[in-house]
Amino acid sequence: MTVTSTAPEPLPLDAVDLADHDNFTDGELPWRMFDTLRREAPVHWQPESAPNSGFWAVTRHADIVRAGSDPETFTSTRFTNLEEVDEDHRELRRSLLETDGPRHRAMRRLLQRQFTPRAVAGYEVFLRGLTARTLDAALAKGRFDFVREIAADFPINVLARMLDVPEHDTQRLIDWGNRIIGNTDPDYADVLLGTEESERYRDLPFRSPAALEVFAYGRELAARRRGAGGDDLVSRLVNEPPSDGAALSARDFDNYFLLLVVAGNETTRHAISLATLALIHHPEQRERLRRDPSLMPGAVEEFLRWSSPVHHFRRTATRDTELGGRRIAEGEKVVLWFSSGNRDEAVFEAPHRFDVTRTPNDHLTFGKGGPHFCLGASLARLELRVLFEELLPRLADIRLTAEPRRVRSNFVNGLKELPVEITAA
Repeated sequence: MTVTSTAPEPLPLDAVDLADHDNFTDGELPWRMFDTLRREAPVHWQPESAPNSGFWAVTRHADIVRAGSDPETFTSTRFTNLEEVDEDHRELRRSLLETDGPRHRAMRRLLQRQFTPRAVAGYEVFLRGLTARTLDAALAKGRFDFVREIAADFPINVLARMLDVPEHDTQRLIDWGNRIIGNTDPDYADVLLGTEESERYRDLPFRSPAALEVFAYGRELAARRRGAGGDDLVSRLVNEPPSDGAALSARDFDNYFLLLVVAGNETTRHAISLATLALIHHPEQRERLRRDPSLMPGAVEEFLRWSSPVHHFRRTATRDTELGGRRIAEGEKVVLWFSSGNRDEAVFEAPHRFDVTRTPNDHLTFGKGGPHFCLGASLARLELRVLFEELLPRLADIRLTAEPRRVRSNFVNGLKELPVEITAA
């Protein structure tokens, strides 16, 4: 793999296809496509295969912020993935992500207190102990898959603590997240999205049969926690009424719990893996952090910008409107490519340079300016900071032993495998 701090080679506009998942298994091609779009067609109509009807790809930072900050014009209620879902199935599969307005605020407030910077700071001692245990086990092997041994193991144990589930269930949580989010990757999916068989599961999030297992597990937890007065995330969902007075239905709980399992694991895991890959490719940046740990909070922001673990979220136009000089019709899909916004030359000097001292760093990894700003942002920042504060002093060197393997997905930007060899400090 070629590693460069300069802009990727130009790509003709007619070679851009953001709907093709295979284009995202290459570590460089997505950035080439985004560079072309920002330069030539920042709000670009992307055709899709039937039954989908195509979407507007929004790739500049300013346009992404504008659309994400205007839920009345660009709504999440008509779905946030590229799949086009009829009204009945939207209701069956609706989670916090697919709500706007008062209902969104009420559902978000159910757990907001558990994710404030002050609340998550209380996990730091636990995180340092967990990190030491994880690193002791992995680094002793010398050669290992960083994704499996560290990046996947670390955040899932934090989530397990917040859900108050036993440690021996963490591998099940990882497996469910892989199978659900990896619904376009044959290494992960039970049923590939877009196949005839996936029609059997169109009632389920991501059309994944694994959702049924997550629902069953969540319902068992809910039955034990209801009325018991705990403060874990499940207890709050089943015992705390939403502030709008409309109770969570059984389906609401299912979808909320599944969102926690997936979002609480997948995104931080991929940010850790991709940040580690960047530090492997840029040993001078790794050494700079080793010498000056005070740089770590700013470096975390660069890890988040660089990794962009979620490529996009979709909105839908509620009326005829204009964005980036293009006319958008009511009902058309508008897809905000956060990963492209994180490499926008108008916002970031030398955006293809990995720089742990970068400031300012106005990245879009958690969203920006709108109601859907990531609920777990403070926790993700803490997890990244603690992990790399503990990891880097232990390393004299870290090297790839084979090429990383990427998830086949235009939604999540992640690594399936990161084979490494380390030399202990």
